[in-house]
Amino acid sequence: MARPEKVEQVDLLTEKLRDAKVAVLTDYRGLTVQQMQDLRAKLRGAQVEFRVVKNTLARRAVDEAGRDAALKELFKGPVALALSSSEDLGAPIRVVNEFNRANRLRIAMTGGIVEGEVLDADGVQEIADLPPREVLLAQLLGTLQTPIGLLASAVQAPMRELVGLLEAYKDKLGGEPAEA
Repeated sequence: MARPEKVEQVDLLTEKLRDAKVAVLTDYRGLTVQQMQDLRAKLRGAQVEFRVVKNTLARRAVDEAGRDAALKELFKGPVALALSSSEDLGAPIRVVNEFNRANRLRIAMTGGIVEGEVLDADGVQEIADLPPREVLLAQLLGTLQTPIGLLASAVQAPMRELVGLLEAYKDKLGGEPAEA
């Protein structure tokens, strides 16, 4: 028979896994209590919840949440989950990377799930390498504006050439308008 505390933890984690768009698994070994508090504060600022979980309870929560079974295989060793339901899918990964750089640490991200797709450590790192959403949107806008600018320039070119041709013809005639 399951203890009520464990059932409650599984239910809470199940709910959080269902709601999360991103869940990143990290190995928290080597962090001091102060560093763990600092990391939690930074993650909280990005609307990311960070919680240490027991692997057996997390595996049950994965089953109950209806998540991909491949996620269960990632729960090995000491694991903490960074859970986010915000629109910025890379927020938890970026915050952990920035924390690593600022504190000269190497908190390993062992895997995760992004919008239902299970990622291994390499997949999580690929997302970490992506620029923020605003930068991606600016790059997309720049890419879309370039052809439009070239088209406008191409449409105006014949008019500029005609004006230049008329100016040259006027100069050839002596600069004065022709008499009728």
